[in-house]
Amino acid sequence: MKGSPTRSRLVGLTLLALVLFLPPILLLFDRPGSLGLSILPVYVFSAWLVIILLAAWVLERKDEN
Repeated sequence: MKGSPTRSRLVGLTLLALVLFLPPILLLFDRPGSLGLSILPVYVFSAWLVIILLAAWVLERKDEN
């Protein structure tokens, strides 16, 4: 029984999102930046944006199969 390629890509995307938002990864970015502010919010919103864009790309893509 084969799954659809879209479903496989969404599972992979979910796993990527889980890894990007793991607490040990988040703690790597919880340091002061050049202006004295934490770069954690920049990382969180950037990772969130990447996940949203990848999800849109996967869901809007036409499968050739």
